[in-house]
Amino acid sequence: MNAVDAITDENTLKLVPILLKKHYGQQFQDVWVVGVNLALRISDLLSIRYSDINNGRLRIKESKTNKSVDIPLNEKAAAVVEVIMNKYPDDEYLFQSRSSRNLSGRVKPLSRQSISAAFKDVGSMVDVQLSSHSLRKTRGYFLYKKTNDIARVSKMLRHSNTGVTLRYIGLTKMDVDSDFNELVL
Repeated sequence: MNAVDAITDENTLKLVPILLKKHYGQQFQDVWVVGVNLALRISDLLSIRYSDINNGRLRIKESKTNKSVDIPLNEKAAAVVEVIMNKYPDDEYLFQSRSSRNLSGRVKPLSRQSISAAFKDVGSMVDVQLSSHSLRKTRGYFLYKKTNDIARVSKMLRHSNTGVTLRYIGLTKMDVDSDFNELVL
């Protein structure tokens, strides 16, 4: 698997959802906005059902770890969720597929493959290696830059140790060295 990046530039972070909407539609932009705000793995993000959202909170069991997760929806994620649920009140999934190729008649969410392809394409437009993992990595990166608390980031991403988190969000020795040089007490 090729390495993928977190978005580390705020202007690029603002541009990606715009490009997703322009080239792939509102639903792909919504996946990005909600995903970067919830820091879920893409399989968990795409499997969110309306019934998983209650009183401004998302409660799911992670498919990879089988851990129960209870996350408050921040203002931006809550606004997107509200628009989706109001526009498609009869849907089951938050990111329900509207593909005409769904001939089975079964309701299902957008596919991970379609999301990954769109992210990869938009990533090439902004010169960043994007994939579905970039959502979590980006949230982790910006939380670390805001707090300088890798333990907090590790807890948010539900990683077992901070070394995994450092590698995951793309912090390098140069970044850590810079923190030492810039903070003079």
